[in-house]
Amino acid sequence: MMNITTDSFSNELQQFFMSFDHKISFKKGDFLFQEGSTSTHLFFITSGAVQVGKVTPEGRELTLQLASSGDLVGEVMLFCGSTPHMLQAKAIEPCTAISIQKRVLENELAQYPALSMEYMKWMGLQIKRMQTKFRDLILNGKKGALYSTLIRMSNSFGVMKPNGILLNVTLTNQEIANLCGTSREVVNRMLAELRKNEVISMADGKIIIHKLSFLKKEIDCEDCPVELCRIE
Repeated sequence: MMNITTDSFSNELQQFFMSFDHKISFKKGDFLFQEGSTSTHLFFITSGAVQVGKVTPEGRELTLQLASSGDLVGEVMLFCGSTPHMLQAKAIEPCTAISIQKRVLENELAQYPALSMEYMKWMGLQIKRMQTKFRDLILNGKKGALYSTLIRMSNSFGVMKPNGILLNVTLTNQEIANLCGTSREVVNRMLAELRKNEVISMADGKIIIHKLSFLKKEIDCEDCPVELCRIE
């Protein structure tokens, strides 16, 4: 089988992050950090999956990122002094992460301009990803938000199978709704319609996309580069 995801970092940056030796294990439901806490560390995910998002004053949960192995989470802006976390990160399955102290990271990058440039390139890519995600959520309505999310998940977690693309991550309909900025009831209805029309199916709690072209056509997909059209 072939995984169709694309790494976020250059090999040099990945090796650099892996050189830090403070590895932490998290159980499902554990928080890596919570909104409002002081941001002193970044977390380089080495296994498992982490949900990064925000809880509104009304208690509604919005998911902005699903991070997995090879992703960096936390307040990634450097050289800005001590800042509070604007989001929270929670393990949605058992995971491990390398904890990197921001002060140490800043000192290291200051000594190696080439690595610093690679980090800035990655930051620019993250900004572009967020811009395209917000564009899809705002311009295409609830149906477009779900279809866009499924397309992005196929690029992030997709595994090519003979009958379609398996999204190799287990999410509840509520968790998918949090990614789409809508309600679980709306997602339930739309997923049921997609199953009825054989656009998707379910296998062991995971979604298989059979007609990716249908999803793309429905939202006038611009076929952005895969590195931009991801859920991380």
